[in-house]
Amino acid sequence: MIDKAKEILDGAKAKMGDSVKFLEEDLKTYRAGKANPLVFNNIMVDYYGTETPVPQVASVTTPDAKTILIQPWEKKMIPVIEKAIMDANIGLTPQNNGEHIRCAVPPLTEERRKELIKKVKTAGENAKIVIRNARRDAIDALKKAQKEGLPEDVQKDYEQNVQKETDAYVKKVDELCAAKEKDIMTV
Repeated sequence: MIDKAKEILDGAKAKMGDSVKFLEEDLKTYRAGKANPLVFNNIMVDYYGTETPVPQVASVTTPDAKTILIQPWEKKMIPVIEKAIMDANIGLTPQNNGEHIRCAVPPLTEERRKELIKKVKTAGENAKIVIRNARRDAIDALKKAQKEGLPEDVQKDYEQNVQKETDAYVKKVDELCAAKEKDIMTV
């Protein structure tokens, strides 16, 4: 029965860890005033009838700190990518020269910084919700296992372990969000 409790704890840890990993990847896509090709990971274009992220249909590079260069593998994708960037409203204006698309990264305005910080806080809160849901599911599973024969003291110990893991992951989310906010506010 103790194996069952350990399995429940490990499952909760995995869900919490996945939530933090997802948040880390999501925060990388927020533009913080310097050229970052990852901002295009969430921008989708129609590629032969399939919604595809820009980096899968073009080479996305940063020749300098304030420029992003997008070189599509097929020239007919240039207007499609250009339109997708405009529709995404990420604060970049694409410039097309027939061969590739160049996006100059403007400095962030105070208003845009505040918008990004709101997005960071929302993403952090969503990650915390996933973590808390994993905690709730684990505690419910432990209570169910106790009814099926798991000793009560073992159940209580594992509930405390689940809570410790929850606190650790919530702290990690707070640290990630604080670091991203600091990065966004750095001029």
